[in-house]
Amino acid sequence: MLLMSTFASYRQQPPRGERYDAIVIGSGIGGLSAAALLAKHAGKRVLVLERHYTAGGFTHVFHRPGYEWDVGVHYIGEVHNPASTVRRIFDHVTEGRLEWNRMPDVYDRMLIGGRSYDFVSGRRRFAERMKEYFPSEAGAIDRYMELVAEATRATSLFFAEKAIPPLAARLAGGLLRARFLRLARRTTAEVLGELTDNRELIAVLTGQWGDYGLPPGESSFGIHALIAAHYFEGASYPLGGATSIAKAIAPLIEDQGGQILVSAEVAEILVDGANRACGVRMANGSEIRADIVISDAGASNTFSSLLQEQSRERTHVLEEINAIQASMAHLCLYVGLRRAPGNPPLDGTNLWIFPGNDHDGNVRRFSENPEAPFPVLFISFPSAKDPEFEQRHPGRETIEVVTLARQEWFRAFEGTRWHHRGPDYDALKRRFAERMRAELEQHVPAVRGRIEHCELSTPLSTRHFANYQHGEIYGLNASPARFEARCLQPRTHVQNLFLTGQDAAVAGVTGALAGGVLAASAILGRNLMGAIAREKPRDRREPASGRPLARAS
Repeated sequence: MLLMSTFASYRQQPPRGERYDAIVIGSGIGGLSAAALLAKHAGKRVLVLERHYTAGGFTHVFHRPGYEWDVGVHYIGEVHNPASTVRRIFDHVTEGRLEWNRMPDVYDRMLIGGRSYDFVSGRRRFAERMKEYFPSEAGAIDRYMELVAEATRATSLFFAEKAIPPLAARLAGGLLRARFLRLARRTTAEVLGELTDNRELIAVLTGQWGDYGLPPGESSFGIHALIAAHYFEGASYPLGGATSIAKAIAPLIEDQGGQILVSAEVAEILVDGANRACGVRMANGSEIRADIVISDAGASNTFSSLLQEQSRERTHVLEEINAIQASMAHLCLYVGLRRAPGNPPLDGTNLWIFPGNDHDGNVRRFSENPEAPFPVLFISFPSAKDPEFEQRHPGRETIEVVTLARQEWFRAFEGTRWHHRGPDYDALKRRFAERMRAELEQHVPAVRGRIEHCELSTPLSTRHFANYQHGEIYGLNASPARFEARCLQPRTHVQNLFLTGQDAAVAGVTGALAGGVLAASAILGRNLMGAIAREKPRDRREPASGRPLARAS
């Protein structure tokens, strides 16, 4: 079935003289979900402005002849359960138009120095499998599971404090944050180091650190616990590919007269004399007015570039942001294969490959010398996760190989244009691509002789398309300092200006989705998270409205 939406043919400029109730800068999942919730719960007419030529942020896909790849959605936890909070939110903002395909029982496989460890679905089964690998560490594993559960239980109050009225936050905010911060202000390595001195076990349990962008010695245990718990019961992938997410949200925005415009770059957030956001100035000089402005452009872009008013409050926010720093940049090798008749399909299990069990040391060595072994390689198989991929691209399969990178390695080419960065840039990309391809062929030998397409993205690619100035993919670093920063919440010091997305909540697709719920809750003065949780779970594959189910065409 085909999604009935104008998503693929959005105009690039709003009609002259149009006025909207709210403007959203950026069409990532945080921006789209906030817009959808304002439309659904308050009937607001929302304009979403996207500087890229396609909507969706890190949920969009790109195409080459015969192939397509996602750029940021590799797997989502909890959505297989209709009663889970994550699934309820997705169902709510898509009105049931989005379907999910369950990944294999082993959703992640850790390969550390050649040793293999499977992450199996089911919290209890996961713990039992870890005890099979490390029989003398049963007590440490049990305590680890308890601490993850403790941290995740505490997040509801921590995130609620971001959306409640300012006076209530001032009076009770410290108490609401305290339980989560007790663990979140410590690093993952510190917490696990008190449970065991088995470095291999610690390396296995923290093997998903690439999902939030910091190794154990730098990351907050809060983000580690959230990500680990998110996947304990297994993982899924959107049916029809990652682009189905944005396509399924769009109709809710459009039904209230809202629009999503692409190739529409915002240059400045307009602020009136009463310190209220009142609209935006576009890169072409035109202005669009609205009573509410919501930024999904990231905290750093919002306060350093888009917001140009001069105030002590803005200076303080920028100091906080600069102290946290941007999250990691990355390289991604997009691989396309032909599958001949008789070739077995690729397996959907993600592979995490590490040269040894010292994640922090591996990262440090690679950061200092890009010729050192890759500190992590994440290999994802999107075509194997989506049963509809074969219908769209018969006889083809796709793989993505991701590792971290430093923006500094590409700084010499920052002034160049996409696809016109010169032979030195191409040579640098080729060296990385050849190494990553060799690793892929070593760990997935079935691809040998079948690779038809290879294409490498760099931090400059991320900067070009996502406008993250350092090529980062997770907004601000998921360090302990991030969770203590008071500026990372939907409300800002400028009236009627709100943040959404990852920096308003937490890193990742579902973190950005939560940021959208928090932003809409703060704007409307309503506990939308609670309202969504009280809804009856959808247990059938049918939408709430009369629209067809969302499938990518």
